Amino acid sequence: MAAAAEVAATEEEMAEREEPPSEPEQPPPPERKEPPPEPGPAPEPERPEPERPELHFEEEDVQHEEELLRNPFSVRCWLRYTQARLKGPPARLNMLFERALRDLPGSYKLWYQYLRQRRQQVKGRCPTDPAFEEANACHERALVFMHKMPRIWLDYCQFLVDQGRITRSRRTFDRALRALPITQHHRIWPLYLQFVRKYPLPETAVRVYRRFLKLSPESAEEYVEYLRSVGRLDEAAQRLAQLVNDERFVSKEGKSNYQLWQELCDLLSQHPERVRSLDAGAIIRGGLTRFTDQLGRLWGALADCYIRSGHFEKARDVYEEAVQTVMTVRDFTQVFDSYAQFEESVIAARMETTAELGREEDEEVELELRLARFERLMARRPLLLNSVLLRQNPHNVHEWHKRVQLHQGHPEQIIRTYTEAVRTVDPLQATGRPHGLWVAFARFYEDNGQLEDARTILRKATRVRFRQVEDLAAVWCEFGEMELRHHNYREALAVLRQATALPAKRAEYFDSSEPVQNRLYKSLKVWSMLADLEESLGTFQSTKAVYDRILDLRIATPQIVINYGLFLEEHGYFEESFKAYERGIALFRWPNVADIWHTYLSKFVGRYGGRKLERARDLFEQALDGCPPKYAKTIYLLYARLEEEWGLARHAMGVYDRATRAVLPAQQHEMFNIYIKRAAELYGVTHTRPIYQKAIEVLGDDAARELCLRFADMECKLGEVDRARAIYTYCSQICDPRITGGFWQTWKEFELRHGNEDTIRELLRIKRSVQATYNTQVNFMASQMLKVYSNATGTVSDLAPGQSGLDEMKLLEQRAEQLAAQARQDTPPPAGGPALRTG
Repeated sequence: MAAAAEVAATEEEMAEREEPPSEPEQPPPPERKEPPPEPGPAPEPERPEPERPELHFEEEDVQHEEELLRNPFSVRCWLRYTQARLKGPPARLNMLFERALRDLPGSYKLWYQYLRQRRQQVKGRCPTDPAFEEANACHERALVFMHKMPRIWLDYCQFLVDQGRITRSRRTFDRALRALPITQHHRIWPLYLQFVRKYPLPETAVRVYRRFLKLSPESAEEYVEYLRSVGRLDEAAQRLAQLVNDERFVSKEGKSNYQLWQELCDLLSQHPERVRSLDAGAIIRGGLTRFTDQLGRLWGALADCYIRSGHFEKARDVYEEAVQTVMTVRDFTQVFDSYAQFEESVIAARMETTAELGREEDEEVELELRLARFERLMARRPLLLNSVLLRQNPHNVHEWHKRVQLHQGHPEQIIRTYTEAVRTVDPLQATGRPHGLWVAFARFYEDNGQLEDARTILRKATRVRFRQVEDLAAVWCEFGEMELRHHNYREALAVLRQATALPAKRAEYFDSSEPVQNRLYKSLKVWSMLADLEESLGTFQSTKAVYDRILDLRIATPQIVINYGLFLEEHGYFEESFKAYERGIALFRWPNVADIWHTYLSKFVGRYGGRKLERARDLFEQALDGCPPKYAKTIYLLYARLEEEWGLARHAMGVYDRATRAVLPAQQHEMFNIYIKRAAELYGVTHTRPIYQKAIEVLGDDAARELCLRFADMECKLGEVDRARAIYTYCSQICDPRITGGFWQTWKEFELRHGNEDTIRELLRIKRSVQATYNTQVNFMASQMLKVYSNATGTVSDLAPGQSGLDEMKLLEQRAEQLAAQARQDTPPPAGGPALRTG
């Protein structure tokens, strides 16, 4: 029963296999016979022949057929069967796919494999080959079932595009967009756009892009690029304008709103004749208010737009407006360079036209006019640049002075510039010294002989509320100096007296809340000039009143006090001068009062000498009270000289003794030397012994060693050999034999002259003892060795090259043994040697 059923099923299947080829075979022969009568009969017997073998199964197909009999609706079985027949004849493979799709028309995998095989079979053939139509028909049949599959649509559309069927491809793309859900349109549009850009059909492409932008408005930049590439600049400009005005638009290419605006401006300025729907001038001027950091480029774009349109005068007006309004040097440079290039190009074009058509009088006049205009433009550049800087900061005093220099030779322009400057510059916001403008303005009138106008300017300047008192003081001083230059001495005195007059409301000098006019009376600059004028032109009383007023206001400097004292001394008022010094001393503290004390003490001693000795001593004591050690030396020396010349030598020695303790440590050695010298001159050398002893105790090793040698030499000259030997013995404790060889040599020479064998032995014993003492002081020894060998080695470890592993202590011990050996060599021979000369 099972075998019968299987045979019956096999017969049915064979019948089904015979039916498909029989149906399509009959229509083709008549179609092929009608157009070509001769080749028609050949394919008629040949087409059924290759299909007949498909009705007979090969050995390898039996297994697949049996499997299909068991599972006719298994996609996997059909795919394995087709995979096995890939290397066979295409007709058999196509027939197998047809069988599979007849049973499983909704299988995406079968349709995909079948269509791919169909496309591969026609690959490389002529597009007019009928096989392409058969493949297209297969795709159409597939889309009946697979119309929701974007991959099928994409492959079909690409297949049609490769065939060059433009209209059919476009319609197929449209069908795909209608058939697929909108969520899958993003897979179709890239291929669709690539297709429309491929052919020179701008109208079709524009319509397709418009549809695409409704789905993806963020891709408008791509549309703009296409419009520019096909020359449809008007619509491209409109699209760019929409993008610039849309604040929510985000560029896919990462462009900023300014970059899009720049593209729009470039489009408008470079193609004004092709962009008619937009007002280029209004759009670019709108950008001038929005993008203030790129004014130079935008002004250049606006002028370029007019130049390309042929409106040269409008372009020149734009350039003039630009150079008068830009705020930065960068923008000015861009605009001015474009302006100059424009003028040069116009002149060059005019010269070429004149050369071709011949010279006429009107043409030459116009050419000369353009050349003159260009020369004037280049001459105006420094002034225009200065205007830019002043627009940046109208309170920049230095730029106003530069602007005046640019107008040299034009008095009216200079006066106009100065007037504008003093009106514009706010002294509270000025960069530089604002009074310089007023002073320079007055000096300009003065140089041109208009003295009254200069006085008027300076009087106005004295009423200006400057930021600092020094500015107003400089104006008053300039006013007085101007009067002096013209020998108006009384007017100069009157001006400065007016400047120093007390205001109605007094204020502190540094009180910025008050106007400078109320604080000018404390300006030392004005008072100093008034004092100089009073000394030269005024009376003694008026000058003295000025100096007293300066001291009362407590604005004097040490130099002012000294000048006051010298002025009184010149007129014979010595006590008054001393009072002035004392008033100055009361105003200042150390170290500012040092110069006043020096002058006061010198003048007092020079005036009275020893007549008022007690008063002089009181002055010196007052000066030394609280005096810093840095300034004490000069006063002590003056004090000691006073005591030596008119006082007591004992007092002088006391002053020197105090000085050795009061001065800086660096000055103590010098002071002790002076002390010893003066003591020797006044009392004799024997009185210097306690001074030497004290100096040796107080001073450092180097200075003490030098004084010890002098002390011992002095005792030796006095015949006190034992005292000298004791001094050498004491000094030896601070003399390392390795460092201070000169000391030991001096002592040795001393013993050779005045000693005997025992004293020399004692010297050598002390030397070895001191050397051993220094050898035990490791740190000291290391530092001394480093000092000795620093020029050759630099570090302790370098003392033994190649033995970097040795301990530093071993190196020091070795060096100590070497020094000990050298000391033994210096040991005198035993008794029985040459006799020593004794003292």
